[in-house]
Amino acid sequence: MATAGHKLIQLHNGAYAVYSSAFGEKMHPGPGPAAEAEALYIRQLKICERMENHSGEFVVWDVGLGAAANALTLLRLTRDLKCPLRLVSFDNTSEPLTFALEHADQLGYLRGYEATVKSLLDSGNVRFVDRAHEVNWHFHLADFPSLLTASEARGLPKPHSIFFDAFSPAKNPALWTLTLFTHLFHLLDPARPCNLTTYSRSTMLRVTLLLAGFFVGRGIPTGLKEETTIAANALGLIETPLDRKWLERAHRSRSAEPLHETVYSQRPLSVESLEMLQRHKQFHLPEDAARLP
Repeated sequence: MATAGHKLIQLHNGAYAVYSSAFGEKMHPGPGPAAEAEALYIRQLKICERMENHSGEFVVWDVGLGAAANALTLLRLTRDLKCPLRLVSFDNTSEPLTFALEHADQLGYLRGYEATVKSLLDSGNVRFVDRAHEVNWHFHLADFPSLLTASEARGLPKPHSIFFDAFSPAKNPALWTLTLFTHLFHLLDPARPCNLTTYSRSTMLRVTLLLAGFFVGRGIPTGLKEETTIAANALGLIETPLDRKWLERAHRSRSAEPLHETVYSQRPLSVESLEMLQRHKQFHLPEDAARLP
């Protein structure tokens, strides 16, 4: 079934996912939308545990709303928690979500939230009580890199967690540049611990996050990927930080230099990038302070 650049595809396990013809990529191609969203984003970032012990509103940024699998799985898994949730979604199109709503029965994860999604599409914001907690969900329909540099970005609620689920760097390089992640890091509240996760495990991405200011670690396996990536502005939110052995491998990699332009390319680390990585405080912990030769 196809509609305006999107179609449903059935995965090996029987689950359905949305395919984007424009980018030539599936959304959540591994175990399926709900399963991947739960494992990669909600469980890995420990959203439920953090919300259970949180006082006040918990803020999640959902970068790459797409067909809303991450957002709706978050709502479903946290609806019995009393902690208020503010969900801030970003995308430059509402088409995949409109398509998903038209195929809610097949996709499954939208069931029970059809009216909520329709209201979000109609007005860009929806407030409601979902079982035990209050939800305020806002959708910024805009170009995310441009939004981060606009004056209104400073007024966005500071996140406690970030889902980063853009199409791949090869297909959508503008969402993976060093400039973008640097702007993103600077918008965080240094006094508010915030973690971020994404499906990629590439050396290029991890170097980019480190140079932007984040601490970075190995994430859980999901789908066909042996590892994902987790980052944070507080080292305590990362269970398995990248170490100096990883840094040595990055030094040897032929695809490690961050994207400085919105054109995809693969290059080894520049001298400047390597020197900045060597100075990163993540690699100067007491038990791991040796420098590269």
